[in-house]
Amino acid sequence: MALVAVAASVATTAVLLGYQGSQRKQRSRHLKNDLRSPPSRSTSTAQKLKQSEQQHYHNHHHDPIHFVGGKVQFDEELIQEQLARNIAFLGEEGVQRLRESFVIVVGSGSIGSWAASMLIKSGVGKIRIIDYDQISLSGLNQHATATRADVGTPKVIAMKKYLRMIAPWAEVDICVERLYEDCVERLLSGNPAYVVDTLGDLGTKLQLLKYCHEHSIPVISSMGAGAKADPSHVQIGDISETFEDPFATVVRRRLKRLDVDWGVEVVYSTEKPYLAEPTITKVNASQQKPHDSDKDDEEYTPLANFSGYSEAILPILMPLPAMFGMSMATFIICKIAGWAMEPLPIKFRMELYQRLHRDLKAREDELSSTSEAVSAVSESSSPAVESSQGTLLLSRRDIGYVVEEMFKSKSAVSGSMDQIVVCRWRRDKPLSLLNTVVLTEKEREKHLALPIGADLEEVYGKDVIDFVESRFREEEQISRL
Repeated sequence: MALVAVAASVATTAVLLGYQGSQRKQRSRHLKNDLRSPPSRSTSTAQKLKQSEQQHYHNHHHDPIHFVGGKVQFDEELIQEQLARNIAFLGEEGVQRLRESFVIVVGSGSIGSWAASMLIKSGVGKIRIIDYDQISLSGLNQHATATRADVGTPKVIAMKKYLRMIAPWAEVDICVERLYEDCVERLLSGNPAYVVDTLGDLGTKLQLLKYCHEHSIPVISSMGAGAKADPSHVQIGDISETFEDPFATVVRRRLKRLDVDWGVEVVYSTEKPYLAEPTITKVNASQQKPHDSDKDDEEYTPLANFSGYSEAILPILMPLPAMFGMSMATFIICKIAGWAMEPLPIKFRMELYQRLHRDLKAREDELSSTSEAVSAVSESSSPAVESSQGTLLLSRRDIGYVVEEMFKSKSAVSGSMDQIVVCRWRRDKPLSLLNTVVLTEKEREKHLALPIGADLEEVYGKDVIDFVESRFREEEQISRL
């Protein structure tokens, strides 16, 4: 009898474990299908979600609300009260424009999550958030809204859950997918007032910015926020005017190849990056299988993507990416609401570039009138182009690039920042980005007095020549990226 009882217990346990295992597999398959293709939910699933949301509002919101055609309707007076401070600053018309606006945020990580959160809190009526990635433990302290309970959850789902708690009347559309060239048109559809680009992948970022530029969609893009810490260096300006940002340099050069020279607003930092090797962290491998496997015997676990991984942890001070995101949101809010905003530091520097551009042209004209040298300075502020003689023309933006990025606003000879000018380096060669230096006014007069073809190493010494040539080599390498 005892053996029979034991056998019966074992059989019962086996049946229960088998049933539970089957249920886990079924839930895993359903969850993966929902995450992989959220727009294609079945009608019954969508209905259940809507019913769940309605019940959620009834349970957790004390606002006087009701449903019209299955859509939640909120008390307008309470919405006005929640947005009262924005109304006081931007005015009723400005906030109304925000409530009628549609903004797309591409990327919802350390920058995008802060931008999206601030946009919704400030009154933007509709937002679409695009991101394929999940909340990770190492990125948890960078995210604006995620908690430990969200680890392993798609970032956009965690964002939507949070934003509905803050502004349940706002429409939050999410896309759990990666942005590719063949889906850009679909993902950016709907006539957005602005697109927020927080992508870190260079190729995808370039595709997005090129599409927005070609289709006249206002866009603001984040540049490099990693390895930087000083908040006083954060700037907003056109991509053509950025400096002291290596990532912005590469983006600008690549966009030029795509015939995008200006018209892309960016947030960047003029602080020099902190030079440090990324920290490599390792997590001991477990017996769990990758969560994106298609095998039927796989069990879903939110932490599966942390099993046995090796990840490079970049040196990032968490408040700075948040500042990037909030700066982007502030810029968009003011633009949509009609609040005048102009980045003053960029305005003043462009006046400097104009002066240096005029001065260089005057000097080149003097040289061309007394020698066979051909002036190579463009009259316009358009990007550099080839002239009919094959001489590279320098624009106002090129002058700014030479001053800010190649020579850091310092004389190539003395390192002085007082009364700087730009000048042709070797007078027997055409003026170009690879033959233009920054000098002081006195140094330029002495330099131009040298005979054409003079031995510059004999005049300035080997250290100066090596420094100038290193600047030119670095620029040549960047131009090939």
